[in-house]
Amino acid sequence: MNHMLLVAAGGFFGAVFRFGIGQWVIKQTSTAFPLATLFVNITGSFLLGWITAMEPSDSIRLFFGIGFMGAFTTFSTLKLESIQFYRKKQWDVLILYLALSYFVGILAALAGFVLGIR
Repeated sequence: MNHMLLVAAGGFFGAVFRFGIGQWVIKQTSTAFPLATLFVNITGSFLLGWITAMEPSDSIRLFFGIGFMGAFTTFSTLKLESIQFYRKKQWDVLILYLALSYFVGILAALAGFVLGIR
């Protein structure tokens, strides 16, 4: 039960941070490109790589790695936004969004992992 509470608490804070940062990014930009989703997903990839490399205790892994990062990042929103670009036949935006999301996300996770190694 304690494990579920750690994941739930981390998820609460991750969702709140995602919402707040997403709103901030939207206010700072005036584009139809989903920068808010891209930003939280790349940031989350970096942080999860960093946390994983540090080999944290079970409590930290459950709270931050699973709970916080699970709610902070958003795979489903990335997919929905991708479908919207597809339906509008915005091929260039779709390809750019997917390329940035996946390739930069993987590089960010790798960078976080490398920086987190003791």
